[in-house]
Amino acid sequence: MGLIQFVKDAGSKLADMFDKDDEKQEAARKAAKEASDAALARDAKNAATGRALHALVVKMGLASEDLGVGFDDGRVTLSGTVPSQEVREKIILVVGNTHGVSEVDDQLTVVEPKPEATLYTVVRGDSLSKIAKAHYGDAMKYPVIFEANRPMLSDPDKIYPGQVLRIPPLDEGGAPLV
Repeated sequence: MGLIQFVKDAGSKLADMFDKDDEKQEAARKAAKEASDAALARDAKNAATGRALHALVVKMGLASEDLGVGFDDGRVTLSGTVPSQEVREKIILVVGNTHGVSEVDDQLTVVEPKPEATLYTVVRGDSLSKIAKAHYGDAMKYPVIFEANRPMLSDPDKIYPGQVLRIPPLDEGGAPLV
């Protein structure tokens, strides 16, 4: 059948479905209030997390005027316009590499589109030189990956399993395209 939609504010209230003298009515009212309180708390926490993620992007120097950051139970939605593909990818990585974020819905518009970087998830035993060797065929290209992930990375030796990194494409001369 799929998803069936109903009008949320129509229909019988759960608490009204029981006799006024019935203990079940009180239990239903209490359960409804607890559910409502929990939903309000969840919404407040989601809104606060969205604001905190936006502040993090601003702190990294990546925010644009119309950047929107929404958060809902592990899912971040990004919207707005960014100046470049590089900034877009860095914003995605800043919010995505944050504890509690399981997915990022990228709705960002890029003013000057360029080729996308590869996103690579770090595994145990990785180093930037090992990743550079695997992607570029040259371990000494690790500074390209390090610079592509600044300001999120402060030290080329400080990466961790599960972290997602940008691996920018290189031009024919070996310089990063983005």
